[in-house]
Amino acid sequence: MKYTKLGNSDLSVSRVCMGCMGFGDPTRGQHSWTLDEEHSREIIKHGLELGINFFDTAIGYQSGTSEQYLGRALTDFAKRDDVVVATKFLPRTPEEIEAGITGQQHIENMLNKSLENLGMDHVDLYIYHMWDHQTPVYDILDGLNRMVKAGKIRYIGISNCFAWQLAKANALAEKKGFAKFVSIQGHYNLIFREEEREMVPFCQADNIALTPYSALAGGRLSKHRGETSKRLAEDSYAKLKYEDTESQDQVIIDRVAEIAEKRGVTMTEVSLAWLLTKVTSPVVGATKFHHVEGAAKAVDLELTDDEIAYLEEPYVPHKLVGVMAQNTAASSKEKHVWSTGDQKV
Repeated sequence: MKYTKLGNSDLSVSRVCMGCMGFGDPTRGQHSWTLDEEHSREIIKHGLELGINFFDTAIGYQSGTSEQYLGRALTDFAKRDDVVVATKFLPRTPEEIEAGITGQQHIENMLNKSLENLGMDHVDLYIYHMWDHQTPVYDILDGLNRMVKAGKIRYIGISNCFAWQLAKANALAEKKGFAKFVSIQGHYNLIFREEEREMVPFCQADNIALTPYSALAGGRLSKHRGETSKRLAEDSYAKLKYEDTESQDQVIIDRVAEIAEKRGVTMTEVSLAWLLTKVTSPVVGATKFHHVEGAAKAVDLELTDDEIAYLEEPYVPHKLVGVMAQNTAASSKEKHVWSTGDQKV
């Protein structure tokens, strides 16, 4: 395994991050294909054995059971200081807004619940999971900064946002003396490269770590034609992301398979080796041993310039769907969320 610094932090992370969305009680969330605790523990332990020290979960994954499974496994199989744990918080609910719970209070409440789930006194990276269009950015940044000062968070990250939102948020944080976002977790892989328009060059300029999710496009980039899985069959959100470009995406997937056969490696290795030329540490989900092994091996696979160009050539632009499409629509209407906090105590 190889390691690198996470952007402008002092966190040393493995070049692949284990995504834990596949762990959690399958009866307690939106996904029926997640692993129970026994099998989740086996995958986590195997990842540690292969040198993975970076783990990403969220309070929203299977009603917090992903955090619980991860926390108990790391307690049993690793030293706390040897691993980097990231989790995420959700926007305020309408009920919280109605009750007058501030953004600052919301963050503290969610963080405390995540720490309880994980069985830890701090997280290394606390990630703003999706943009909260009902809460001033000042309140988010202030709330996060308070938790950094309290020692419950080491660094903060963000997910599912646009480059202009990240740039403005970090500018406001710098103006107010708050902690700044050191990483961005966006949707980025070989068949979805829209982040290359603005986010990738912006992050390169400001040394913000790219830790993309959906690194294998929900498994599409690791399977030959005709192969399927429980997740591919049941994940309607992933289908929404790729259904309009399925035929063109398949051209790229076929090229991944072609290079994998020539090099005597797996499609997973080829797909992730390409992504590793672009980002700091992709978040790779794993529900089987070979998923973890393929991710770890990808770190040592070096593609040639010709192979990279061959993989990239057929790409066509993809539309934004899901969270990012909602972000686009809501962003055009918001003004209050960019409060500078000048009137706040």
